[in-house]
Amino acid sequence: MSKIGFIGLGIMGRPMAGHLLDAGHTLATVKRGTLDESLASRGMLELADPKAVAETSEVIITMVPDTPDVEEVLFGEGGVIEGLKPGTLVIDMSSIAPISTREFARRITEAGGEYVDAPVSGGEGGAINAALTIMVGATDEGFRRATPILEVVGKTITHIGGHGAGQTCKVANQIVVALTIEAVAEGLLFASRAGADVAKVRESLLGGLAHSKILDVHGERMIQRSFDPGFKIKLHQKDLNLALEGARTLNLSLPGTANAQQLFQACAANGGADWDHAGILRALEVLADHEVGQ
Repeated sequence: MSKIGFIGLGIMGRPMAGHLLDAGHTLATVKRGTLDESLASRGMLELADPKAVAETSEVIITMVPDTPDVEEVLFGEGGVIEGLKPGTLVIDMSSIAPISTREFARRITEAGGEYVDAPVSGGEGGAINAALTIMVGATDEGFRRATPILEVVGKTITHIGGHGAGQTCKVANQIVVALTIEAVAEGLLFASRAGADVAKVRESLLGGLAHSKILDVHGERMIQRSFDPGFKIKLHQKDLNLALEGARTLNLSLPGTANAQQLFQACAANGGADWDHAGILRALEVLADHEVGQ
């Protein structure tokens, strides 16, 4: 069993840390307010800063919102790199910029560590059920070392390539997810406005070529109008910003991605930054002057 430092106990980080504790690993984190009782009762330690966490850990896992957050945890004052021991495995499971990831990997490697980027897909449900899809960018050795830990929290684990490749795959994932959520929202909105029973429409579509996990899970959210976050709109906005910035660098046009980003922005402008990303439906409903199910 490993001594693991886990930094980032948000919606997904909490259940992920819980699975690692249940598997027998020893976990430490940075003290931020009151530690969740379910983690504290299982022996999770709280330390002053990332440096202290690194000093007591063989493995560091970061699960924080954005690129600057990862940079601050790893390289800021009192950061991981100040307490990094030779051979420490650093696994970043956040969703951040691929180019920055390659630079972070270089710095950790030069300091004697082994860096792995391992962003995840599956949302809160996937984290709770230890069924996350994990996209890995690492050396062969880094992937070998990280795999037993990743298998505790994930179901599908793929070594995409070298440093940054996991993050590139995650950006592609977020493009597909955003556009599929928008497509489901448009389909259900059309059916509702035309007077059909949207629950029956969804049930029928799930039996055909339109079947998808998003139609299943987020289609149900839309019909039930349940927009408490499993994955917040503001985080998906961040991911689509990475996609569009990357597209400019690569001289690509991603019109569907840009359109989805504008719909997310319309939600955020109306107080919906913290809605689940299925809430993209609400922006379309405003344009149609119609709510699904009316």
